[in-house]
Amino acid sequence: MTDNIVIRKMLDTDWPAVKNIYLEGIATGNATFQTDAPSFEVWTTSHHATCRFVAVKGDLVVGWIAISAVSNRVVYKGVGEVSVYVSIKAKSGGIGTLLLSKLIEESENEGFWTLQSSIFKENTASLKLHKKMGFREVGYREKIAQHYGVWRDVLLLERRSEIVN
Repeated sequence: MTDNIVIRKMLDTDWPAVKNIYLEGIATGNATFQTDAPSFEVWTTSHHATCRFVAVKGDLVVGWIAISAVSNRVVYKGVGEVSVYVSIKAKSGGIGTLLLSKLIEESENEGFWTLQSSIFKENTASLKLHKKMGFREVGYREKIAQHYGVWRDVLLLERRSEIVN
């Protein structure tokens, strides 16, 4: 199903499609604590400039992935938080795997040694994807924050680069 999918660098002009896919994820209630997508200016300043990619099928962006910093402290410069979203029109087609594979490769080229994700325990598809791509569960954060007035738990997953071993 991924034969016609191209993974490429995200362009600023991809933002409307990226935002729409992000909004689809927000609407599920299991993708993020966010309740609305930010402006492009806010989003772009909080994500790594070169570790952001889109999955394109024909002329349509059907998924995206990006890294945000976990800290502004220099000792954590190689640790990034992963966000990966696939359009509901393209779920279960291997697009998440393609995006995460590309991000892992490029993040290591950029000097990242650890990628991490905080995933709602109910988001079984995302948990399965991350574990398939070498992430391991390193923690459980119980009632870490409220989402629409309900306390939510998240699993912490990380992938350590082979460049550290």
